[in-house]
Amino acid sequence: MNLRAQRRIAAEILKVGKNCVKINPDREDDVSMAITRSDIRTLVHEKGITARYEQGVSRARARVLHEKKKRGKRQGPGSRKGKKTTYNPRKRAWIQRIRPQRKYLRRLRARRIITITNYRKLYRWASSGMFRNVAHLEFFIKDKKLTRR
Repeated sequence: MNLRAQRRIAAEILKVGKNCVKINPDREDDVSMAITRSDIRTLVHEKGITARYEQGVSRARARVLHEKKKRGKRQGPGSRKGKKTTYNPRKRAWIQRIRPQRKYLRRLRARRIITITNYRKLYRWASSGMFRNVAHLEFFIKDKKLTRR
């Protein structure tokens, strides 16, 4: 039984593709007899012809991933895009480097390990970015013998 024409008309009425038109096998004889649009509409109303909607994409996996990302997972080096400074801006890195150095210098000055003159000199050098970290600053002070005699 060729129901190609009926399928085409039903697709237009239901506003779906031809492959999404489902014809009830029990009502096949009625469908083959239907030749006008009004006949097809009647069959659609009587559920002899129905639309099979295409299945969408499941969000289940996306939800699981979203939960993991909310917990801070899946953010290793392989997942990152952009420069190194995108995740740790230059300013933030600078702040994390300079604050401990200045704190260390203040401690040395308070304990009178270095003179105020040397403190000012070292502070200026630290501000210019001369030292990588506190260990480097400490090494420099020992190396140049900037402590009080």
